[in-house]
Amino acid sequence: SQDVCALLVQACQLVHLDQEHLVSKVCQLIHHLLNRFQVMVDEQNLNFLLSYCISALKQCSSWTHVEILQALAALVYNNGPKCQKYLPDLLGKTGLLVQFSDSTQPDVELRRAAVRSMANLCLSVPGQPYLDESYRSVCFQTFLSVLQSSKTSDVDDITFCMLLQNALKGIQSLLNGGKMKLMQTDQIGSLLAVLKKCMFHGLPGLSIEVPAALYPAPLPQYDKRSPVKQEQSEPAAFKQTGNRRKKSKGKQKKGEFGEEGREDLGDAGNESVLGADMLKLHLGDVQSSPYSDPRTRASDVAYVPAGKDRLSSHCTSWKRISSSESEYSDAEGGIQSKMRSYQANVRQGALACFLSAIKSIEKRVLYGYWSAFVPDAPGIGSPQSVSLMTIALKDPSPKTRACALQVLSAILEGSKQFLSVAEDANDHKRAFTPFSVTIASSIRELHRCLLLALVAESSSQTLTQIVKCLANLVSNAPYSRLKPGLLTRVWNQIKPYICHKDVNVRVSSLTLLGAIVSVQAPLPEVQLLLQQPSSSGLNNSGSTTPHRFNASEQWRKALPSEGEPTDNPAGCTSSEPCWLLRLCVSIVVLPREDSCSDSDANFPSFSSVYEPCPLRLESLQVLALLVKGYFSMAQSYFLELGEVACRCMEEMDPSIQLHGAKLLEELGTGVLQQYKPDSAVAPDQRVPVSVVVTFWTVILNGPLPGTLQNSPHATLQTSACDALSSILPEAFSSLQNDQQILCVTLLLGLNHSENPLVKAAAARALGVYILFPCLRQDVMFVADTANAILNSLHDKSPNVRAKAAWSLGNLTDTLIINMETMGQSFQEEFSDLLLLKMLRSATEASKDRDKVKSNAVRALGNVLHFLQPYHIANPRFREAIEESLQALISTVQSEATMKVRWNACYALGNVFKNPALPLGEAPWTTQAYSALSSVVKSCKNFKVRIKSAMALSIPSKRECYGSAEQFCQIWSALVVALQKSEDTEDFLEFKYSASLRTQICQALLHLLSLAKSTDLPVIWETITENGNAIKSYVLQYLKSGVEENEAGVQTDLCERERVLKGAIEHLGGIEKQLEGKARVRVSVYLEDVLTNHANATELTEA
Repeated sequence: SQDVCALLVQACQLVHLDQEHLVSKVCQLIHHLLNRFQVMVDEQNLNFLLSYCISALKQCSSWTHVEILQALAALVYNNGPKCQKYLPDLLGKTGLLVQFSDSTQPDVELRRAAVRSMANLCLSVPGQPYLDESYRSVCFQTFLSVLQSSKTSDVDDITFCMLLQNALKGIQSLLNGGKMKLMQTDQIGSLLAVLKKCMFHGLPGLSIEVPAALYPAPLPQYDKRSPVKQEQSEPAAFKQTGNRRKKSKGKQKKGEFGEEGREDLGDAGNESVLGADMLKLHLGDVQSSPYSDPRTRASDVAYVPAGKDRLSSHCTSWKRISSSESEYSDAEGGIQSKMRSYQANVRQGALACFLSAIKSIEKRVLYGYWSAFVPDAPGIGSPQSVSLMTIALKDPSPKTRACALQVLSAILEGSKQFLSVAEDANDHKRAFTPFSVTIASSIRELHRCLLLALVAESSSQTLTQIVKCLANLVSNAPYSRLKPGLLTRVWNQIKPYICHKDVNVRVSSLTLLGAIVSVQAPLPEVQLLLQQPSSSGLNNSGSTTPHRFNASEQWRKALPSEGEPTDNPAGCTSSEPCWLLRLCVSIVVLPREDSCSDSDANFPSFSSVYEPCPLRLESLQVLALLVKGYFSMAQSYFLELGEVACRCMEEMDPSIQLHGAKLLEELGTGVLQQYKPDSAVAPDQRVPVSVVVTFWTVILNGPLPGTLQNSPHATLQTSACDALSSILPEAFSSLQNDQQILCVTLLLGLNHSENPLVKAAAARALGVYILFPCLRQDVMFVADTANAILNSLHDKSPNVRAKAAWSLGNLTDTLIINMETMGQSFQEEFSDLLLLKMLRSATEASKDRDKVKSNAVRALGNVLHFLQPYHIANPRFREAIEESLQALISTVQSEATMKVRWNACYALGNVFKNPALPLGEAPWTTQAYSALSSVVKSCKNFKVRIKSAMALSIPSKRECYGSAEQFCQIWSALVVALQKSEDTEDFLEFKYSASLRTQICQALLHLLSLAKSTDLPVIWETITENGNAIKSYVLQYLKSGVEENEAGVQTDLCERERVLKGAIEHLGGIEKQLEGKARVRVSVYLEDVLTNHANATELTEA
């Protein structure tokens, strides 16, 4: 490259600028050599050559300018950062490139060369500074105005295409390299408008006008097109799938640039039935101008009369010119085909640019333009709007079709929230169409168009994009709010593609099936699809290989299951084996078939024995999703699936091992869900514990322990650890003793791993095991686990600390359970030193980040509840207890996340349950009560208020509340909180207000039933001021009866009345003693409330 540079520099030194003919030749040489040899020019030579070119542009005649600019473009290519000092000359206010690329520039070749140089300057170089903001906006405006310009009659088509292409490349570089964020509406609107115009550039049979700017709107704004009569009927269920794969017999012409035509719609001159029908249905709806000006519209419509002629003319417009009856001479045909290729490049450039724009626009903003690019169901009598799907269905170039689908995929990605408003389950009979219905019809139309594209496509690369796009649509659409049927169509049409000759199509088809079984699972529609017999939907598709779908359970024979295969263990009913499950298992475990395509050769490793690796990985993912979403379908294959997971973990490929471990975890989790206390699965429908024990015995005798002990892959160890933590507690206690010890030893050992991922997973798994009934009573295990968790709580990785804090919370829950079930014996056996260490570590962790803090305060509440009188009397504990209480109080008052404060209030409630703590006497009591009283009145989050009201109603003796003054402060705070229980700025909090009132009423009645005579004056004062309000709330509380409140405590009607009666009796007794001394009659007020309640109840019963 130094030789080339030296040669060029020498040539420039020899040629003076007044020898214009030679200057032009030298510039051609620079352009040719740099492009030919891909030379990197060093800075010194670059400076010389650039200043030569710039001087030449300033001094030489205009006829040399195109060549000079071509040389300049070659020089600045990928050298942008080294050209800083020349930028004022090139891109300044009167910069050369700015002048030459101006829209007033009459010479299009010159303008194109200038735009190309400018686009090359915009390329980013990794690790180098990018163009200054001022230059960026100059370039952006230039490119935009080029794209907005129209082709005049004197301009050659191909030159104009190249001009557009260069401008599109420039914008794409600005978006990618400059990490440009598109913010202003006018900027976004103008850019999207030109991209929409260019993405249809030269598309045969289509003439559209796009306004200068698009505007965001929830509903389509402009598509006021001339209505065209067209037959719009749903295609019959594509029975002619057999015809689909017809390939063109015509040889491809060299001038075609390798573009594949859409010959698959039938051979020239002999339309297949399907082809004709498809065209009739979906190629007739071509659009005219969206302008409302009638003059422009009439001239833009390029329609042929409806009927047969129209159909054939559409075909010819995008058939390749291959027949001898061609109306072009050979030379003309070559030019035609060359021009088509250039137009396709413009469309591809526009779509690539659009893809970059999507990344630069906030999703929220982008969805304002949804209707401009995504099809909507056509109205009656009006044609469908042009959209990305128009290209995907009609563009003759498969590459362009694939680009359009990529863009559509990018728009759909992350659209779940936007699409979640869609609803068409109810038939709306309204004067206007609600936004939810508009979006729903758009979702339906997308399904329809993508399935049409699927049937019509012949190029494997484009097929893969169609299927990926469908998978993105399925993952984001809110099917539970839409009429069923959409997924059934997708399911039935994708089945044949699982046996497609191209492995990428097969992989993406499995991805799509995975999306179907994971979206909003379980959906009734998908449940039915999974139960369908395997044959349905597979008939007469020529490309299917029968082997994978045959009913013989070959893969079952391939799995040596322990003892007899449990085809139908108790409670696992399955009339028809699940088609998808069998397919995926057979892809994973059965040897490959010979009928595979060449593209499999890219995937060596097991290529000789098994299916290609990506296909097996995708099958394993689908199995895991199937087990997760539809466990009831998969449970009759429970042991077999365990075998599959084991086999995968025994293989050499770490990615297969990893997916085997993930499948194992999902199987374990599925059983755990069935056995949860609130599970809706009837006991006889669950996987029997004996089967679960068999399953884990096989797993623990298999590759799992080995993987955990010595795998070099951290991610795999992490997954294996998660799998081990998904064991059912009831099954764990029935495992053999040595296997239980093996599990525990493995987890305690992994807790010392150097890798933070593994260490975090081990800490979490210990937190799961500590809750197992058979382990939690073992003091030694609890102590070992506590030491391991405390070690992880001081780790430098925040993720490890967060998992350790969660486990510490669980471990302290265990202490409380043991205290309540085993009593004194456990408390005495548990090491004081370890307890103190836990208290100190949890206090420290409560000052960590929020993810650690929320569980650290939970642990503190439990430990403080667990402490015995002899701990509290111990001087070594005194300081730690004081610090931990201060930590809890400050967390309640802090600005931490709501979950942290919620847990801190709960923890203080826990502290109040310990009778050994000097509640009411110690100074911290006042601080704790005042923190809770302040939160119950004013916290934005109602769940935090509920927890604080709950904590305030826990102390069981009047002494615990301290002085009369303190008692009355709590009472007054609760009364204020009751009146403020409906004030919220956040609508989402409103649903908790009833629970909050219930909790506050319980707290108030609790306080009344403990009140002393000295408390009554203040109580009476608040009653005289707010008596009516309090009365209505208490009546509501009594009336609301059996209700599950936020605390999850069920209190029935009589219980509430009993508490009120108890309070009345208690207060009545005190007031009797005060006879004559004070005129306080709280009990009378409460009796009045009770009478009102009784009368109301009688009325409702009557």
